[in-house]
Amino acid sequence: MRRQMILGLPIHALGYHQGCWRLPEVPADGTLDFRHAADCARIAERGKFDFLFLADSAAVRNLDDPAVARDREHEQVKNEPLALLCALAMVTERIGLVATASTTYNEPFNLARSLATLDHISGGRAGWNLVTGFSGDEARNYGFDAVPGSDLRHERAREFVDVTNGLFDSWDNGAFPRDRETGIYFDRAKMHFLEHRGKHFKVRGPLDVATPPQRHLPIITAGYSDQANEFTAEIADAVYAAAPNLDVGRAYYAAVKGRLAKYGRAPDSLKVLAGIMPFVGRTRQEAQDKFEQLQSLIQPEVGLGMLRLHNFPDLRGHDLDGPMPEVELSRGRYDMFSDALLEKVRRENLTIRQTYEVVAGGFWHLGKVGTAADIADTMEEWFSTGAADGFNIQAPYLPGSAADFVELVVPELQRRGLFRTEYETPMLRDRLGLPPAVSRYDASRLRQAGE
Repeated sequence: MRRQMILGLPIHALGYHQGCWRLPEVPADGTLDFRHAADCARIAERGKFDFLFLADSAAVRNLDDPAVARDREHEQVKNEPLALLCALAMVTERIGLVATASTTYNEPFNLARSLATLDHISGGRAGWNLVTGFSGDEARNYGFDAVPGSDLRHERAREFVDVTNGLFDSWDNGAFPRDRETGIYFDRAKMHFLEHRGKHFKVRGPLDVATPPQRHLPIITAGYSDQANEFTAEIADAVYAAAPNLDVGRAYYAAVKGRLAKYGRAPDSLKVLAGIMPFVGRTRQEAQDKFEQLQSLIQPEVGLGMLRLHNFPDLRGHDLDGPMPEVELSRGRYDMFSDALLEKVRRENLTIRQTYEVVAGGFWHLGKVGTAADIADTMEEWFSTGAADGFNIQAPYLPGSAADFVELVVPELQRRGLFRTEYETPMLRDRLGLPPAVSRYDASRLRQAGE
């Protein structure tokens, strides 16, 4: 069967463009309105997307920095992902449901209960976007004075995954006869105490939720640090990647897949999903008009805050339409993108306003303006030349941009044989091309039989 793209739709906010919430057709209160999320979910399912994706950080961030205008942004208040996805499971039938949850600010037993419940309610459609947390504001909400170091967070995350999967394995297949005649509800011989005692966790088990339909949920990660890439190669089934151009995308794809052999994994065992923000129109002019309308809605305070978050200094008080002053970038989460952005500023003599417009239009990920054929050409090139196994479609505004993509781009991808025309299987794990998960207890029995 011909290799086909994986497509996800992030719906955690009102769109990826910072001006989107000011469009009259976008529900400004949509981040808290279930009807908005349901509309987006139905659109994505109509387009045969693999999954919905809910990014999350449990904080309103950067409120202490006056140069970041969070009060003018739309994504700071939102519904809790797992609760929202359980509700969305009731209004969808096939699309996957991926929730973000941190291994730094959760405990394995609680999260395993929640994820297993979502998998049961959805009939095997749940996925886990595993994050370790990068925000100091989030850390302070959970009793930390600062974000724990990256080495510690990833060490804890490895043990967290081991414990969580161990809890998912609490029950063997056929553990619940529910036999009314004998009165046996579950078979004790098919139940396992985890009895985990590690550096970070002590968990007895068993999990009080039956084995999830997928047994082990697909894990998606993100991040660009050496620790993050190593963790991805060891643990993840897919990685949410961001690259502003094909060369960067190919380099990341090769680098992260090049680590897999160290863990006995084949290259296809990890799916690289690039972010793309498509501004699509029936004509190139229509697409350009949509792009320019959104760019015109960027408030200067928001634009300057975007630069601040990309390691630029506080540029308030400077002439927005004057040249970028000599600046020294701080070091932080977006070093790779910030350095490339500053190089572009110097090379093209961009003004401050032009610089934040570049960021808003998709510099740190892939921004593309054009017709359905133009968008499909770009996606096909990335997909066929070693830059992506699929894409997270970062709709500039919701639900409109998602509907445009489903109406215009999806048929073009289907015509080229790059994307499905119907859902092949109900379970997300199968749809991502992952092998069936094997219980650690079954694996142990197989090893003992082989000996």
